[in-house]
Amino acid sequence: MSCPNCGGPTVAYPIPDRARTHCPDERAGAEICADCLTVTPLAEPPTDPPDFDAVLTDFPAGEAGAIAASLLGLLDSLALYRGEIEGLAALAEEAGVDVFLLLDRLDASGRIQPHFDIDRRGHQLDQLL
Repeated sequence: MSCPNCGGPTVAYPIPDRARTHCPDERAGAEICADCLTVTPLAEPPTDPPDFDAVLTDFPAGEAGAIAASLLGLLDSLALYRGEIEGLAALAEEAGVDVFLLLDRLDASGRIQPHFDIDRRGHQLDQLL
């Protein structure tokens, strides 16, 4: 599929049950754009394992990657999704993801053009958490 925001390639993934309660609509699946990091909900989760390497070689894999991708999808609305972001960030850390290191790597990639300001959101997230 392609991103509705920029037309870039996307990676579809199922959202782990424990993370669904922290997503705005308790979606079963989503897809993240490898170019702009837009996350779009999916009614049906994919059956194939996600290849988050398409986003970034150092992107977390498996469940940790799904949680991290879901978190990235909410960063453009920090004020609106504060509770959800806090919950997903805690789950990501439990899964072994250093959220701030991931943001730094995404920013340093040079290829990804996020639909939100990573530096600004990283600073705001640091204050929030």
